Amino acid sequence: MSETKITDLKETRGRILGVDFGDTRTGLAVSDISRFLASGIGYVSPGGIEKTADKVAEVAREQKVGAVVVGLPKNMDGSEGFRAERCRAFAELLRERLENIPVAMIDERLTTMSASRYLNETNTRGSHRKGVIDTLSAQIILQNALDRLKN
Repeated sequence: MSETKITDLKETRGRILGVDFGDTRTGLAVSDISRFLASGIGYVSPGGIEKTADKVAEVAREQKVGAVVVGLPKNMDGSEGFRAERCRAFAELLRERLENIPVAMIDERLTTMSASRYLNETNTRGSHRKGVIDTLSAQIILQNALDRLKN
């Protein structure tokens, strides 16, 4: 199956689900119907790539989204390492589970750093920070995708 590009999502309608895939927690965000604003909706942590794909597909159906965007963690030089391979594998599992909903990937370089900086500025610490950072990262990933779709 050929990979869906962000620009291909212009052909879709409805809300978009943003996903920050992680081995422990996977952050989730969803756009409004007009695709103007991304809002974090929490995270899932079912354990394992297959169960996580199942759970995220379930959330996508519950949210009635028209598309999904998964963050692709590239190295600063643009190359891809183990984490990127793992995210690509996750996106492919999502495509299998969401037959009629396109799944695109977007470069997420500096997303976690941006989320960390924001949490530092808002003095979010401790265990609360762990629960928020993945959701905030998904929100940033999705907002970046929405902004690219507008331009």
